[in-house]
This record gives sequence, C-alpha cells and structure tokens, in this order.
Amino acid sequence: MKYKKLIITGGAGFVGSNLAIYFKKDNPKLKVITFDNLKRRGSELNLNRLREAGVEFIHGDIRNKEDLNDIDKFDIMIECSAEPSVLAGFNKSPDYAINTNLMGTINCLEAVRKNKSDIVFLSTSRVYPIKKISELKYVDTKTRFELGQKQTISGVSGNGISEEFPLDGVRSLYGSTKLCSELLLQEYIEMYGIKGIINRCSIITGPWQMGKVDQGIVVYWIAKHIYNSQLSYIGYGGNGKQVRDILHIRDLYDLLCIQLADIEKYNGEIYNVGGGCSLSISLCELTQLCQEVTKKSVKINSIPKNRKGDIPYYITDYSKINKLTGWRPKKSLKSIFEEIAEWIDENKVMLKPILA
Repeated sequence: MKYKKLIITGGAGFVGSNLAIYFKKDNPKLKVITFDNLKRRGSELNLNRLREAGVEFIHGDIRNKEDLNDIDKFDIMIECSAEPSVLAGFNKSPDYAINTNLMGTINCLEAVRKNKSDIVFLSTSRVYPIKKISELKYVDTKTRFELGQKQTISGVSGNGISEEFPLDGVRSLYGSTKLCSELLLQEYIEMYGIKGIINRCSIITGPWQMGKVDQGIVVYWIAKHIYNSQLSYIGYGGNGKQVRDILHIRDLYDLLCIQLADIEKYNGEIYNVGGGCSLSISLCELTQLCQEVTKKSVKINSIPKNRKGDIPYYITDYSKINKLTGWRPKKSLKSIFEEIAEWIDENKVMLKPILA
C-alpha cells in the first residue's frame, strides 16, 4: 500500500474496527489509528481486539474539531463514524444525528484538507428517497416483495437500484445528513484538490456487530434466536416480506483495497456497494435461515402498521463498480450467518447484556 498512516473514524465500531484489523494484518508497516467516542454500547469490547492487532486507538469525537486537530499528520482517512439509525430524530431531538453525521463530517473534511490527505467516505443506501422506493411496482410473492418488470422510475432494473435512481424527495434525517455529507465532500474535492471516494453501502454485517432492531438487523435476528427472545415483523402487513441485500465486512474491505490501490481512478465518484440480488433476503427468509443455522425457533409477532422511515425493498445494483474493477461479493448468505452464529456462541456470556 502506498499510504503510510491511515486514520479510521468510528474506528471502535463494527465497520471501523474490522477494517482497521484487516488493514493492519495485511500491511504490517502501515500505521493504523482508530478514532471513536465509544458512544455505542459494545464498542468498548473492540478495544482489546484493536490493541492485540497493533492498531492505535484515540478516544475522541468528530463533533469536536479539536480532537481531530490533535492527531499527527496522516495521508488517508476512512470515514466510518455515524449515528447509524434510520430512526434517528423520530420523536426526539435530531441534535446528535445532525452534529455527528453532518457537522462531524465537516470536521473530518477540514482535517483531510489541512493534512492534504485522501478520504473514503462510507455513505448509505438510505440516501435514496423513501417515497420513490415505496412507489415502485412490486410483486407480492410467498416470502418476499419482488420488483415488477415494468418500472416508470429511472435507476431501477432486475439488478436492483443503481446510482441513477432519483434523489428528489425525503429520505429520513439519517439519509439526509449522509447525502449532505456526500455533497460537501464533492465540493472539497473540486475546491481543494483532495482525492475522495463515496461508497453508498447497503446492510453491512459480520461478527463483532452489536446489532439492534434499527441497525445491524442480521446480527440482531440471529442473536434473538440464540438467546430465545421474541421478534416482530413490523409493517407491510406484518408478514416479513420487506427485502434488503447484505454485505459481509470482508467483502467491503476487499473493495477498499482495490480503490486505495489507485485512488486517482475512482476519485470523485459515487458507487453503490452491496450484496446485490444473490445476497438479498426478506425478514421471512431471514427467519428461515436463522432456524436452519441455529437449530432454534422463536415466537415472531405480527405488527401490520408500517414503521416510520421504513421501505419495502432495497437491493443494490453494484454494476458500476463491478464493471470498473470486477469486484463482487464472495461470501454467501449461509456462510455469513454461520460465522455470526459461531461468534455469538463463542462469546455468549459476554454478549448477552448487549444482544439478548
């Protein structure tokens, strides 16, 4: 790797900590620094993992530019920090989400500008508007919603939703702050000549994710089976037919390695990054696979009323990055589930207060 010093914001979180460990293992001479405020419960459990991997940890908050100013010169930042819940701001103050996801991004961009470094910004598929996704034509099958063949909105195909999908409309406070951050990064690239990449990620998962109902749904669902807790299908009739695609953290890492090896080639571009059709799953199918992997069944309640901010469908069309690089996810759905279940089983006592 051409870089000498990598900083990962949100570095004690699921995505940041795993990326840090992967980068350090594959590049022993690379100085890897993780930066995190440890707000999310369970992130403290990653500190020993980071230390053992030879990764430095700095306790700081991207909302405080002074914390970032204390970091010595670096040449690449991977910006993973976020309030990741799509429910952020509903029926409560939006302050933390806005200050972290937007003002925090500005502080990160300023640190990058001052250091004349490069940046990869991990954005989200939730930048695409809720109403437009909900208005797509769907076929109601036995276990999931499928896209209908004829659609009137651009950026939709049998491969899912591409970067050409329209962005006009509301998308949740979470999605809006991430989209604003994307726009700011593009301005910094143009105005200051920094090099940057935007990856709009679908659901990322894998071991060491402290899954909750509004973020980290795969780990959350598996954990509830292992700990024999109840679950609920919420919205769209309460049948669990809403669909998402998932991506293992290792597959995301593989793409980042490709991008960082030649950042000039990908500079200024936006890429949809996810598991695509082959790694798509509905909640109903998620339950079936959990039962197969864990050998357990749990009670699942049905709540027909839609939840605020939810969408019936999202599958990533990653054709753009695939055509450029040949990248595609390698992990299968079942292997991802088995790996997560094994991790929970091996750390059952430690994880119980968080995941049960």
